[in-house]
Amino acid sequence: MKQTNKITAQERDLIAVWRGQGISNKEIARRLGRHPSSIGREVQRNSFRGKHYLGLHAQARSERRKMMARKRHPLKNKDIYSYVLDKLRDGWSPEQIAGRLKKDHPEDSHWCISYETIYRFVHQPKNRHLMLWEYLRRKQKRRVTKGGRKAKKSGIPDRVSIHKRPSEVDRRKVPGHWEGDSIVGKGHRTGLHTEYERVSSLTRFERLNAVNSEETKQAMRKIFDPLPAKLKKSSTLDNGSEMVKHKTSGITCFFADPYSSWQRGGNENANLWIRYYFPKKTDFSTISDEELKDVENELNNRPRKRLNFATPNEVFNNYLKGCDSN
Repeated sequence: MKQTNKITAQERDLIAVWRGQGISNKEIARRLGRHPSSIGREVQRNSFRGKHYLGLHAQARSERRKMMARKRHPLKNKDIYSYVLDKLRDGWSPEQIAGRLKKDHPEDSHWCISYETIYRFVHQPKNRHLMLWEYLRRKQKRRVTKGGRKAKKSGIPDRVSIHKRPSEVDRRKVPGHWEGDSIVGKGHRTGLHTEYERVSSLTRFERLNAVNSEETKQAMRKIFDPLPAKLKKSSTLDNGSEMVKHKTSGITCFFADPYSSWQRGGNENANLWIRYYFPKKTDFSTISDEELKDVENELNNRPRKRLNFATPNEVFNNYLKGCDSN
């Protein structure tokens, strides 16, 4: 008989018949090509009331056990789940949580959990809606594996953190606060610098003939120099090396936390729309200025639900008129 790792329903029927005939577990194991201890465990675990072994009953118990295993609590048990969430919200690291549980409950397996298990739980795709990674020190959405990509200290001079940004920016009530980033083209040789205005949802972008700091500075000046001061209060940028000349970009700059693109969510969404027209590996040297401007105009003349179905151009131009009248 072909052997499998798990005892099958057919084998359980045979075990029940042979045990009814008084055949020993050792002989049954020989006939099935299994170890005697496997037959002994099977009979002990799946007997009816611990006395009678019936094939159908044994199979039903096995399937029920398998189903319950699939319904295991997402973080071992309810006690640990509640404790871990409370401590994550208090700013504890997974290692501190696991270490404290071991200290407070030595030799108690109910409270035993490793910090790696907590990290896996935090970063599981099915738990992403909980946003537990926000409570981690580095606020990384994805786990950086050992030996993989490592977070580096920023080399941007005079970098000002997003956490020092005026509170009015978060409320999205005052125009003139932007979010910026780079879109990189084929071979990382060309690209676009993009800016998104947080109140009007206006998107502006300029060509980068090379993805470097000088080209980025010039692109930002093309976007911001024509604007009145009230509409160029700040820009919150990514931490790319091309941003090192931000002090001469014509606008006050703040920087998002590393690996925290959600802090510039409007710009990230705008970049996704731009990618719809210019997919990854686009060679921007082959794209004309007219085509770039057409895409920009199309995006800014599209009604937005958050603007009560006005367009970004309409909302931003109203602010421009207000500046002209002052």
